[in-house]
Amino acid sequence: MRIGIVTDAWRPQTNGVVTTLGRTADCLRALGHDVSMMTPEGLPTIPCPTYPEIRLALFQGRRIGDWLEQFRPDALHIATEGPLGAGARRIALRRALSFTTSYHTQFPQYLRARYPLPEGLTYAALRAFHGRATRTMVNTRQVRQELRRHGFKHLVPWSRGVDTQLFRPDAAALSPRPVPVLIYVGRVAVEKGVEDFCRAQVAGTKIVVGGGPQLNTLTARYPQVRFLGFRFGKELAALLASADCFVFPSRTDTFGLVMLEAMASGLPVAAYPVTGPIDVVREGQTGCLRPDLAEAIDGALKLDRAACRAQALEYRWESASREFLGNLVDVRATVARRRRTAARLCAAVARRWGI
Repeated sequence: MRIGIVTDAWRPQTNGVVTTLGRTADCLRALGHDVSMMTPEGLPTIPCPTYPEIRLALFQGRRIGDWLEQFRPDALHIATEGPLGAGARRIALRRALSFTTSYHTQFPQYLRARYPLPEGLTYAALRAFHGRATRTMVNTRQVRQELRRHGFKHLVPWSRGVDTQLFRPDAAALSPRPVPVLIYVGRVAVEKGVEDFCRAQVAGTKIVVGGGPQLNTLTARYPQVRFLGFRFGKELAALLASADCFVFPSRTDTFGLVMLEAMASGLPVAAYPVTGPIDVVREGQTGCLRPDLAEAIDGALKLDRAACRAQALEYRWESASREFLGNLVDVRATVARRRRTAARLCAAVARRWGI
């Protein structure tokens, strides 16, 4: 099958969306499918307002149209609601092509954290974007329920995986130490709640891995916290494996793939009892969810690291990619549906008039 995937989130960005789409594409190719990605890579871009690390490829309708003509996908998936995603959606609708979408980001909560924008307005825009898709893939049960409450239709599950060969426990980390090592990995931005971690009144060494628009502010405000910037691959895996607890202070994530990477490294998770952690963490077994982050950290430090690793082993990229594959639809489904509707209408007219 020829599978076309459109995404505004792509390398060199480092986040769960990029990881998910990259690993999914690799798995689909390994399964024998031909995958083509329409991404900002190689296109003229501008920095995203308030977040210059994210680059936006504007006014690329012609390139998207040419890509669709040349690749001629059997299935089209639009992964993001950015400029490329919107352009692909517009062209698909104009050409009567069926497509699927996926919901990765809680934009209503993200935007509310930055601007006084009503969530209902953002949900309305997202509902309009995804409403014309044959199916919208969502990564957790909690998010699907929330989207249904806001009027979204045709929601289907699409889980995630984790590289358990790269992310694995380190026996040396089990040795007793005077204070625990607490670590956060991810974007350093207001919607991620990193400052909640920095100011939590707990004993231990706090480490923040990642970058973002809040990095300089928090570095100056919390000199006792070690801000390491971006780390990747084996270096990141070693940092996770050497810690005692993974702290996930976000209240706005749909999943939180990094929590799986932490658990694969043998780390219990401390988080708020919100969307994302509620579906990923097993309370009292692989993590502790509390309204008070300091209490969550204290509770998580008492949990069995082996149980965290065991849960992570249940998440496989091949299984998640097969689930994605099963959600895809033929791009010609819209045309076929229109033809069936026209045929039924003609048959009804013929019966009415005895033709």
